[in-house]
Amino acid sequence: MHWGMKSFVIHMTSSAARRPNAERLCTELPNAELFEAVNGKDPEQIADVQLFPGDLHRPRYPFALKPAEIGVFESHRRIWRKLVDEKIDRAIITEDDLRVDACRMAEALEMLEPLATPDDYIRIPVKQREEPAQTLAKHNGLRLILPRVIGLQCVCQMVGRRAAERLLAVTDQIDRPVDTFLQMHWVTGQPILSLQGSRNQEVAAEIGGSTIQTSPPLADKLTREFKRASYRRKLYQYPQRSSA
Repeated sequence: MHWGMKSFVIHMTSSAARRPNAERLCTELPNAELFEAVNGKDPEQIADVQLFPGDLHRPRYPFALKPAEIGVFESHRRIWRKLVDEKIDRAIITEDDLRVDACRMAEALEMLEPLATPDDYIRIPVKQREEPAQTLAKHNGLRLILPRVIGLQCVCQMVGRRAAERLLAVTDQIDRPVDTFLQMHWVTGQPILSLQGSRNQEVAAEIGGSTIQTSPPLADKLTREFKRASYRRKLYQYPQRSSA
């Protein structure tokens, strides 16, 4: 059924509140194991990370990277490296605040089995906001699309070995969060697909809150929203396009 697929659940051992959910995911996903998250607040753990202030690529990213964002990016990079080094053709990579509908996820993976290749990066997002540039497959309410503009968050995805190799090659230096970077297909050379209708949920609020987001003062929040909207407008100038 699961064609030798592995699953990695990114989890920091010290996050006790998230542990039960992470362990549940390990029982619900194929050949799953916990993968120790990188602590972006620990200088030793991110000593090899080359950080830049949002100016490596265009559009320029208007915010400084937070330690948690650095840790998340590096956690994903370490799993990409594992896929390449251990010749794992495809793997599910999730964060530990994901909740799956086990039956629906099994159906989703069954649908992807003949479609997904080591070249693919397929988001299985919790938010169904992406508009298709192309619809690649449909089955029982599930829809595999090439999104025009790639959505944010890396809560759940299926990543192929050659996609991981491609992404590793362009992330020796980082200047923005991993989900924001993955939107930049014109930089990575990696098309990003999205499987809609999985019923995946994000449950951070139920298990101790986000490890990244904080509540800034109102004035700062408004400034951030303005900068975010400006960045988003620039991003829309680089849509993914149908190859058909």
